[in-house]
Amino acid sequence: MLYRSTRGQITDSTAAAAIAAGLASDGGLFVPDAFPPLPADAVETLSPMRYDGRAAYVMAPFLGGFDAGELAAFTRAAYCPGGFDGDGAAPVRRLADGDFFLELWHGPTCAFKDMALQIMPRFLTSAMEKTGDTRDVCVLVATSGDTGKAALEGFRDVPRTRIMVFYPRDGVSAVQRLQMTAQEGGNVNVAAVEGNFDDAQTGVKRIFADAGFRERLASRGVFLSSANSINWGRLLPQIVYYVSAYCDLVSGGHIRRGEYVNFCVPTGNFGNILAGYYAKKMGLPIGKLICASNRNDVLTQFINTGVYDRNREFFPTISPSMDILVSSNLERLLYELSGCDGRAVSGYMDALARDGVYAVGERARELVADGFACGSCGDGDARRVIADTFERYGYLLDPHTAVAYGVLTRYRERTGDTAPTVVVSTASPYKFCGSVLEALGHTVSADGPELIDALAEATGIPAPAPIAALKGASERFSRSVPRGDMLRAVEEFCG
Repeated sequence: MLYRSTRGQITDSTAAAAIAAGLASDGGLFVPDAFPPLPADAVETLSPMRYDGRAAYVMAPFLGGFDAGELAAFTRAAYCPGGFDGDGAAPVRRLADGDFFLELWHGPTCAFKDMALQIMPRFLTSAMEKTGDTRDVCVLVATSGDTGKAALEGFRDVPRTRIMVFYPRDGVSAVQRLQMTAQEGGNVNVAAVEGNFDDAQTGVKRIFADAGFRERLASRGVFLSSANSINWGRLLPQIVYYVSAYCDLVSGGHIRRGEYVNFCVPTGNFGNILAGYYAKKMGLPIGKLICASNRNDVLTQFINTGVYDRNREFFPTISPSMDILVSSNLERLLYELSGCDGRAVSGYMDALARDGVYAVGERARELVADGFACGSCGDGDARRVIADTFERYGYLLDPHTAVAYGVLTRYRERTGDTAPTVVVSTASPYKFCGSVLEALGHTVSADGPELIDALAEATGIPAPAPIAALKGASERFSRSVPRGDMLRAVEEFCG
């Protein structure tokens, strides 16, 4: 299988080359030239397997040049019990009739980003060998909260790699911040950006686009790559957990094989829900993909109207990983909607950069409406969802998952759709102790690791071990940089 750019100028990259580069040289995102259908007996084959076996099965057709033994070793190492807790990599919980939660936060950083970033460093280092690149790689990451820690943990002390993470200074929770700034490893660096996530993401993209900087790095034996979901090696592993969840619903007797299931996904950068869209393209019986936004509802507007407009007020919320106005992975969906027309996608992206807005045609709007539903949920409603769900079921949600559950409830009321639905649960509630405690009616005077014990006492639910270990941790990285100084920070880090 070969990969092409969404901007149309790159059409024949191998999987290894696409993963190593991260971003196509024309500024586009790599997409496969085909989506291999799941075999008719895939559910029967996969259901008895552990998650690592399922991951190797689903990803293999996309990874020409990676042999079966290599891929099996990667998935075993990534999803082994030592990295994920006793509940497994991606368990499905039944909450009520027709309501299920796909828990993707049982890994080492307690967020769904672990599902991809525990295996991506293995893909990247192998891709460097396969392409014959003898340089070291500097991995750049812009994070709205969870990607940063997951990437730092995944790449920690990996040979021939360095990783630098930028996060919005006032746009992550205290636990998320400490997870990053206390990170161990000799090849890691972290800096706060004086701005929001979009500022950090835009800054990273500009660094990638700076030809002079890339040449200077090359002279030092270093090249740039990305661990954000713009990198196909980051997005591909996310397809797996949609297939895995479906298998668990069938094997658990909750649905019949072939029965359609909805997924409700909290999303800001559109990568998580796009992976579900790709699973559907492969033939997984998915009905609606319900896109759940917080108050920064630019994606909801796009799905409803076909207009993407980032010219709006930015709102900091209690679900900070979704506080995004420029959703990078939407470009991959635009490529599908435009009939794989790179010129059309380039036009949309040029308009977004120039005017902050673009609009798709009527046919594209119809295609979006056919596969997606959407809704938004503000902080007040998210808090009520957290409180109500804990009171009724004893089940504790983080603010992002609460946004999704709130959107699902309204979707069902609006449409009457009673299909079984899986809410994609993206983070442990302990990453947002202060917000969760406030939702449960407790007065909070701080927001940090000191609240870990308070949340455990209030709920009777113990903190995950990686978060409990933060108590008493010390920051290693305290640097804050203006948006215009991000490139200088990277150049200093790369020596």
